[in-house]
Amino acid sequence: MEISTIVWIIVGIIVVIAIIVFAYFATSRQRREAKVESDRRKAAELREDAYEKDVAARERQAAAARTQAAAKQAEADAMKSQLDAERLASESAAREADAAELQAETDERLRKADAVDPDVAVDRDRDVDRDRDRGLDTDRGRLDADDAPDHDTDTDTTPGRRI
Repeated sequence: MEISTIVWIIVGIIVVIAIIVFAYFATSRQRREAKVESDRRKAAELREDAYEKDVAARERQAAAARTQAAAKQAEADAMKSQLDAERLASESAAREADAAELQAETDERLRKADAVDPDVAVDRDRDVDRDRDRGLDTDRGRLDADDAPDHDTDTDTTPGRRI
């Protein structure tokens, strides 16, 4: 082999290596730009996801605050209802006491009336003997026939009344 052939072979190898190196650097630059663009898209997606999660978190916080406010309102309503119930119970107890006092006064007046009434039999303990009293006054509380109103208008002789 001649030297010129060897030189041409070496030059060919160098040219092929140069083409490979040039192609590598050319595609490497494109790969780097593609990777940078891919990283930018990924960063944008991550930011968008973070923004959506932030919005969701704020919505949940707002819902929690509304729920807490509703719970406090319900608690306040319950306390008011409890106070109303206590007030009504106190008022009821006072009215019961008044009713009991009035009943005691009424019973005492009835005892006094029974003591004064000659038609009521009272035993030695000042208790009314109602069974014995029943036989003495059979029409107590009812009108006598003489006291009944006259409903026959054509025979009414009331002075000043026209027929």
